[in-house]
Order: sequence, then structure tokens, then C-alpha cells
Amino acid sequence: MAKQESMSLLVTGSIGIDTVSSPHGQADAVLGGSAVYFSFAATQYAPVRLVGVVGDDFPDKFRTTLGSRNIDLAGLETRAGSKTFRWTGKFEGDMNEAETVDVDLNVLAERGPTVPDSFADTDVVFLANTHPALQRELLSQVRSPKLVVCDTMNLWITTERDSLIETLKAVNGVIINDAESRQLSGKTNLIEAGEWILGLGPKFVIVKKGEHGCLLVTPEGPAAVPAFPTKDVKDPTGAGDSFAGGTLGYLCEQGNSELHTLRNAIVRGTVAASFTIEDFSLGRVKDLARADVDARIQAFKSMLRFE
Repeated sequence: MAKQESMSLLVTGSIGIDTVSSPHGQADAVLGGSAVYFSFAATQYAPVRLVGVVGDDFPDKFRTTLGSRNIDLAGLETRAGSKTFRWTGKFEGDMNEAETVDVDLNVLAERGPTVPDSFADTDVVFLANTHPALQRELLSQVRSPKLVVCDTMNLWITTERDSLIETLKAVNGVIINDAESRQLSGKTNLIEAGEWILGLGPKFVIVKKGEHGCLLVTPEGPAAVPAFPTKDVKDPTGAGDSFAGGTLGYLCEQGNSELHTLRNAIVRGTVAASFTIEDFSLGRVKDLARADVDARIQAFKSMLRFE
């Protein structure tokens, strides 16, 4: 199948300052946030239009880091008198789940950011995890996107279920983890959980399973990809957002979201996450070359090939 014209990509989500500890060390006051991890993974394949808000305490060095990649910062609002979102977390044991030690929503507790007029013609929109009503408000500022994908979390499933359902009805794809898919659907089996979400209107559901990979559920049936076997795991923060960035970045590069492309896209997402977890914050990915990504994809494909 011939490659189609590439599509433009917008992400809206958190931009924060993280302090993270794991059995492998600690990183203090480093750049983090869902939109940040997504963007660094996605820019391996396509330019990213970032929409988010920070406070006037946001370090210049972080802005420089964001500007070092193909990320359009016209949608990054610096709000005077406000403070940037901050999260402190730690990983222990098998490091599958982060424990939140402290969180200061700060600017994220205020009104949401505005999508610039220059971004209103975006083809593909990723609504990273935030209040589902805010996700719909941001989406309403994009004129006629070809593909809209969202993420969510257990908090909104518990406290804003009706609003979340409305958001899920408005999107084409959902990226969600295994526990959240079960909580939302009431189904134990992940294929059934994905099919239940499809019943709300999305065309595909991607269920993240952490170290066990991911499951793609579509009307044509399921497809599964294991996690890339990574020995050097230091900090899983941002792995899910990196997965989303690699997945949607590849869809934009290919110019479509057909089933064959989706299956290849989740391989790219899996590889993107495998790089992120190898260091704290953006330490492993901020200077990552496309050749490094492609080499790991080929190695991954070789692992998955069987007769």
C-alpha cells in the first residue's frame, strides 16, 4: 500500500516539574508531564503542536529542551502569577506502579489552555489525561480533525464517569491501561473490555499492559504486542505517554489509521516506551536519533518473527 500524505499532530496535556525516585536513584525537579513525554516520542515521526500551560516559574532550560525538537510551542502558555504543575513520585519493587508522594496541581487547577488559531486545522489530536470536560472543550477548538484519540485515568472513571463517557463518544480511538479498562467496562477479560469501549463509538482501543505489552482491539478483532524486553529499567515515568506519542506519530507519518498501520504503530509505541524507561525524565530520549529507534524496531521485529 502506498504511503499517504503525512498528517499534522496536536497534543494537549500536562507539562510539569517532577521529582522521581526508584531503586536506581533519584531525579529532582526534572522536566515531565504527559504532553512532554508524548511529544518527544512523536517527533521521531512527525512535528508536534503542543498545547499546555505552565507558570512563570517554568525554567528557561526546560523551554530550551522543548525547543530542541520539532515541537511547535505556539500553544504553550506561560501564565503570570501561577506556578507550574509539580509531581513527586517513587517506584519500588517491580516498578510497575508509581506511588504519588506529593502533587501540586497549581496551574492545572485553573482554566485550561487555548488552542491557537494556527493549530485549528490539525489533522490528528491526542487528548492526554485530564478532566474529560476539559478534553472536550479543547477538542471543540479544532475545526475538523481526521483522528482524535484520548487517554484517561481511574480518577475520572470514578468521579466523572458520565462526562468521560461523553468524551469517549466523541473520539476515534482510546488508549487506556488494563486496570482502567476493567474498571470502566466492568469486564474482566481485556478483549471484552475493549469491545465494550468500542460500543461507545471509538474505532479502536489500545489497552496498555505495562511490562506485558499492549492489546489492540478493533471491530476486525484483537492484536497483541509484547513489551520490548528492556534490562536497564530506571524510571517508568512517562512510559504510557511515550507509547501514545510513538503510536500516533507513526500514524501521522503514514497518513492513515487503517488496521495494518495501527498494528505497525503499536510496535513503534512499544519501542518508544522502551527507551523512555531507561533513564530518568528525558535523559534517554532527548537526544535520541531516528536511526537508534529504527534499529530497535528491527530488533523487535526479529524477536517477534516465527514460522
